[in-house]
Amino acid sequence: MGEISFTDTTFRDGHASLWAQGMRTSMMLALAKEMDQAGFVALEVIANSNFKKCVRELRENPWERIRLLADALPNTPLAAMAGAGSPAPFGIAPLALQKLYLSRLAANGIRRLHLMEASNDMTGRLVSTVRFAHEAGLSVVVALVFSLSPVHTDEYYAQKAEQAVGLGADKVYLKDPGGLLTPERTRTIVPAIISKLCGTPIEFHTHCTTGLGPVSLLEAVEGGIDTVHTAVPPLANGSSQPSIFNAASNLRALGHSTAIDEAPLRRASEKLTAMAARERFPLGTPFEYDYAQYVHQVPGGVISNLRHQLRQIGMESKLPEVLNESVRVRTDLGYPIMVTPFSQFVVSQATINILNGERYKVVTDEIIKYTLGDYGDEAGRGVEAEAREIILNRRRANDLASAERVEPSLDDIRESFGSGIPDDELLLRYAVGGETEVNTMRESARPNDYLQPANPVTELVEKLVKSRNVDEVTIRRPDFSLVLSGKADLSDRTNHHS
Repeated sequence: MGEISFTDTTFRDGHASLWAQGMRTSMMLALAKEMDQAGFVALEVIANSNFKKCVRELRENPWERIRLLADALPNTPLAAMAGAGSPAPFGIAPLALQKLYLSRLAANGIRRLHLMEASNDMTGRLVSTVRFAHEAGLSVVVALVFSLSPVHTDEYYAQKAEQAVGLGADKVYLKDPGGLLTPERTRTIVPAIISKLCGTPIEFHTHCTTGLGPVSLLEAVEGGIDTVHTAVPPLANGSSQPSIFNAASNLRALGHSTAIDEAPLRRASEKLTAMAARERFPLGTPFEYDYAQYVHQVPGGVISNLRHQLRQIGMESKLPEVLNESVRVRTDLGYPIMVTPFSQFVVSQATINILNGERYKVVTDEIIKYTLGDYGDEAGRGVEAEAREIILNRRRANDLASAERVEPSLDDIRESFGSGIPDDELLLRYAVGGETEVNTMRESARPNDYLQPANPVTELVEKLVKSRNVDEVTIRRPDFSLVLSGKADLSDRTNHHS
């Protein structure tokens, strides 16, 4: 039995799946020392979609996140997840911007690129992206994205593995974003892929959404994979990756050795649990088998974000309807692989259909572009004839179809967003659509020590009030007096005297 290594996803896919990308840079830095001591092959820390989330909602600079983590984790290569190298989440970025984005990832501290093309098309733009990444000094790990359909057979994946090697991939990884792999399918697909890799290393990435992820991981190792993707609880399980602790324990029980130091990760797990309690974030727990996941195939991270967005508009109860509608939309589109960006396209359109009460009354630009073939022939050629007619029978579709498709130069792009601005700033503005939100982000506070209270006195008072041995707390200064007494709710215990 061989030694099994681990790639960590806690700082990227873990909190994307369970906390709607809500983990802040300061939280990651509070765990960095322990994570760096564990011995991970790599630690995934950022993806295209994090750029918008960081800037618009967290008011954080994603480039600063990368730099701070690179300094705090000197012994662990940092990885970025990219969909064909685009700096704009879910969009088709100009090649010049793709090249700049990859070079800036490397310059800020990324060493490894997890590269995915949503339809497994190993031609076209992916060829350029691999070349750009290598020119930037990045190690490239090309994804073989798993899906269920009559097309996605073991032979299909063996062919895609051979093509990935031909691209110059340093590694490949079998990526199962929906947690759809069963132990039985894993036993056949992994050997089929390995047979075409000619010695190129392979890793395994799945989710626990159906309840089968931890078992499929073990089958992947038994089939010949020696590096697996896991997360640290409580950002493991649920719709996230398998727990590092559970996976390592089971692998050792099967006779494998594990190249990981769990002691610092136990401390990291304790900190994460405290963070979850403080932020009222959910804890990842093992799911029971969920057949519905095989029906809608929506990845856990997309479900997490969808629930978050529906909650914000008071429509969380619509989640089951949206997932059911996603099945219909995916069928209409010819069964795209439910992974970024296509899973977001399908779910967004399904949400619009449900909220409008009419299918395709309003259609997103991305669904129109998908139908027009802008995302590649392999992705868009299967759109059903009736759906194609409905989607394209509108003025917006005519406008997009007739739009001139020109590859702008980097100078052209700079002129659009402001000449003379630094490269990182340019990419941020492109990702979020302009400078206003970037400026708002910049005005916000920089990441601080998350585990230190922002106001030590407030935290001390809170602890005293919660103590069973303290009936009253009084704070006085010349112009202020605060008395907290009794065992009622904190809001009922306050008297102010000026």
